[in-house]
Amino acid sequence: MSWLGVLLIGLAATDLTHSVWHVRALPQLVGVASALLVALAAGLTTGRDLAALSVVALLVVLWGVTVTRGFGRGPVWLPLVVLGLAICLGVGFSGAATPAAGALESWLDGVAVPLLHGLSADRFLLLVGAFGVQLSTGNVIVRLVLKVTGTLNPMRDGSMPPTPMKGGRLLGPLERVFILALALAGQITAASIVVAAKGLLRFPELSSRGEQHHVHQMTEYFLVGSFVSWLVALSSLVVLV
Repeated sequence: MSWLGVLLIGLAATDLTHSVWHVRALPQLVGVASALLVALAAGLTTGRDLAALSVVALLVVLWGVTVTRGFGRGPVWLPLVVLGLAICLGVGFSGAATPAAGALESWLDGVAVPLLHGLSADRFLLLVGAFGVQLSTGNVIVRLVLKVTGTLNPMRDGSMPPTPMKGGRLLGPLERVFILALALAGQITAASIVVAAKGLLRFPELSSRGEQHHVHQMTEYFLVGSFVSWLVALSSLVVLV
């Protein structure tokens, strides 16, 4: 699973960089560099590893480029296809991946943090990649799905007054991280409470805004975005368990 972990780290680094610096080609460069540096630290240097890392680098670049164009005037469905292909390749060839070791494994064997001590390098790469995806990549996936399905935010197109709540792009990553962490800890009930709490807190605010058809539009926007966001966390959980 080492190649899949490296791939997820590259995708996450690309999107995190893009969320901070809107500089052309920089996110892809950071994503590829992050994936290669992590792979080097994990001792993935055989011929088979190098071939796999070349594919990883290509997929990271394709993801960054298609996302940028998708949010512009390019096809919105294309980055979702690239992401699906990347994940399928990562999972499909996971059995052929070289076990991660190298300096990363040595560090994990000697680290004083009980949670990390003795953790395999493969597992560590997957955890870092999965939690990294919950941050900016999860938001990108949600925005792409909303756009490709034509689910518009009525507050953004001017049909409803703007909401005073501005933390949506922060709450989404926090929510996904909480869900994934609680589920990995075996606290499925607690993760379910997080999901339920979001609905209980937001629906009264949604139902009080504007005309009835606007409320329906906003509810649809909220539900589609929330379910896609939760699926990102649950999909990562499937990979980790």
